[in-house]
Amino acid sequence: MAGLLLALAPLSASVPPAARDLGLKTVTIDPGHGGHDAGCVSKDGKTKEKDLALGISQKLAEKIRSAYPGVKVVLTRDDDTFIPLTERANIANRNNSDLFICVHINSTTSTSAKGFSVHVLGQSSNKNRDLFKNNMELCKRENSVILLEEDQTSYQGFDPTDPESYIFFSLMQNTNLERSLEFAEDVTRQMAAKGPIWTNRGLSQDPFWVLWKTTMPAVLIECGFISNASDLAVMKTDKGREGIAEDIFQAFAKFKKDYDGSLSVDEAVSREVKTSKEVKTANVAKTSKEVKNSEADDQTGAETAIWYGTQVIATPRQMKDSDPFFKGYKPKAVKSGSLYKYIIGTSSSLEEARKNCRKIQNSFSGSFLVKVEDGEIIRQK
Repeated sequence: MAGLLLALAPLSASVPPAARDLGLKTVTIDPGHGGHDAGCVSKDGKTKEKDLALGISQKLAEKIRSAYPGVKVVLTRDDDTFIPLTERANIANRNNSDLFICVHINSTTSTSAKGFSVHVLGQSSNKNRDLFKNNMELCKRENSVILLEEDQTSYQGFDPTDPESYIFFSLMQNTNLERSLEFAEDVTRQMAAKGPIWTNRGLSQDPFWVLWKTTMPAVLIECGFISNASDLAVMKTDKGREGIAEDIFQAFAKFKKDYDGSLSVDEAVSREVKTSKEVKTANVAKTSKEVKNSEADDQTGAETAIWYGTQVIATPRQMKDSDPFFKGYKPKAVKSGSLYKYIIGTSSSLEEARKNCRKIQNSFSGSFLVKVEDGEIIRQK
């Protein structure tokens, strides 16, 4: 698992001219189901999830290609073909995608349930509320595609019908979760504001196999309920599918702008200059700008000081210091946008924090060294 959840590589201190070409260059769009896997089916049996998902995905691909000729757009399927879950993720990985978008349609036994929902990889720290209650049936259904595959050896014994198997998905997340949440929030805002299916069922972290296997920011969108008459009426029309694709495209456009901006040369250079300034400041006023080892610190203090540590998780939910996830470490939480980033093994000394980090990474795959100043987290080499 550690090898699959890869963190985004930090920018080097020396930024060559070629860095100007950095940015979101490849996106993979994954229309759910296909072939002998119809996905959800309407009550009258005439409309299938696989067809709606493909129609929306194709329109989305066309919009991105038209607006961004320099972006490579990959569709995991462009016709009614069955693609195994593992292969869907492999397609994105082989193409070195910067973003993975799964398009699905929801369903339930109740005809009143309606609206869209957006999902990123994760297992909630509150198992009773999220994983094993609200979205468990959804996760079982989307992951159950595995059972339709002739060769299931690549899933390492994972059984999508058995709640015990979901322990397989670690709470551990990495830098990709932050990016995933950013895009998920963009999609949610766009669809809730202007979408043809505007009922917002929210954003959640859930253990979808296809998201876990990808090595880039990834989001799964349930565009509406095929079991709801009003949602279905929208999705059955070309105009409705066009509207949903436009919502996702507008979210993509914002995400790409933010993504590219975060990798700009100007920002990289400014960080280098800022780091140089920090070193000088630390040498002049070391005692006033640094904190003691945070394992003995007051967790609410020293917000304006410079300190270092290992980030082990980023999540939209607050976690208790006593959460078993932290394995006895006393974490510091830093609020960053809609995320709480938890840092352990902290110290005022970079070298000591780096030493702690090497030990921590044996237990927390995907964790990485950071510096925190005035509430801003900066990843370290």
